[in-house]
Amino acid sequence: MRLLMLGGTGFVGGATVAEAVHRGWSVTVFNRGRHGAPPAGVRPLVGDRTTPGGLTALADGEWDLVVDTWDGAPRAARTAAQALSDRVGHYVYVSSGSVYAPPVPAGVTEQAPLVDADPDALDGDYPTLKAGAEKALRAVLGDRVLLARAGLILGPGEDIGRLPWWLHRVARGGDVLAPGPADLPVQYVDVRDLAVFLLDAATGGLGGPVNVVSRPGHTTMGELLTAGVTATSAVARLRWVDPERLLAAGVKPWNDLPVWIPAGHEYRWMQQVDVGRAYAAGLSCRPVADTVADTWAWLRQVGAVPGRAGRPAREPAGLDPARETELLAALGEPATPG
Repeated sequence: MRLLMLGGTGFVGGATVAEAVHRGWSVTVFNRGRHGAPPAGVRPLVGDRTTPGGLTALADGEWDLVVDTWDGAPRAARTAAQALSDRVGHYVYVSSGSVYAPPVPAGVTEQAPLVDADPDALDGDYPTLKAGAEKALRAVLGDRVLLARAGLILGPGEDIGRLPWWLHRVARGGDVLAPGPADLPVQYVDVRDLAVFLLDAATGGLGGPVNVVSRPGHTTMGELLTAGVTATSAVARLRWVDPERLLAAGVKPWNDLPVWIPAGHEYRWMQQVDVGRAYAAGLSCRPVADTVADTWAWLRQVGAVPGRAGRPAREPAGLDPARETELLAALGEPATPG
C-alpha cells in the first residue's frame, strides 16, 4: 500500500506513519519540514498548502490512501483534495467530535447536526474549521473520504499534555487531588488504536463520518489514576473529592484537572459518544493500563511534552502545585491509598 500522510510529525500523524511503516507500506509525508524528521525509509516532501504554489511537491505521484490531520482553513483542505483527487484511492480526514452543534446530547451519533461552517472559510474556531473542512472534502471526494471524528486522544507522543500532566503529578508523590467520583466513566482512544483503525477502515473502503473513541466507560477516573500510580511506582495517595465541592471552589473540569468531566457538565457528552459504527468497522481499544504505562515510558525518554507540530502553543494543562495544595487544604478528604 502507498500512503501519503499530510503532516506526519505531530501526535496523530506520527502514530499513523509509524503504523504504516510497521506494516511495510510505502510512506510519503508532506509538510513544511519544520518539526522533526520522518522515520527512516519514509519519503519526505516539503510544502505549505497555505501559500501560492505550496502544493508543487505533490504535483506528481499516486497513492492508495491519504491521511490528513489538518485543522486550519477549510479552503486549504479543499485545495489539497482537489490537487490529489485524481491520483488517490481513498482519503481519511481526522476530524473531531467538536463538530457537533451544541447542545450535544449524550449518546450523540454521526447523524447529529453540526456547527454552522463554511467550506470556503479562511479562519474560524476549532469546531468550525473542522466542520468546514469536512464539508469541503466531501464536496470534492464524496464517499471516498472517511471523516474520523475522534474523541479524547491519549497515548505516547501526546502534545497537549493531559495524561502527561497526571503522570508527572502522580510521580511527584504525596497527596494527589483526585476529582470524584472514582467510578466516573471515561471515554478516550489510544492514538495507536486510532492509527490502526484509520488505516484498516480506509483500506476497507469505509466512507462518511464515524465517531472514533472507545466505548463509554472503557475506563474510569479511578482506574486511570490508579494506573498512573502503578506505572510511575510513586508513593502517592489519591485524595478523592466530590465534584460539587470542586466546582464550588472554582475548579474547571478538563482544564484544571485534565480528562475529568463530571456528570451534569455541558461537555459531559464528550465521554458519552455513540461508537457503534466504529466498532462495527473493527475499532479495538487496548486496556487503560497499557496506555498509561506506555505513555509514562515515553515521557521518561523525552522528558517533557513536545511542541505541537505546526500549531500554536496551548495553555499548560492542569493545576499548578500551589493551587492544588491550597485546594487539598480546603477540601481535603480522608486519604485513599493509591
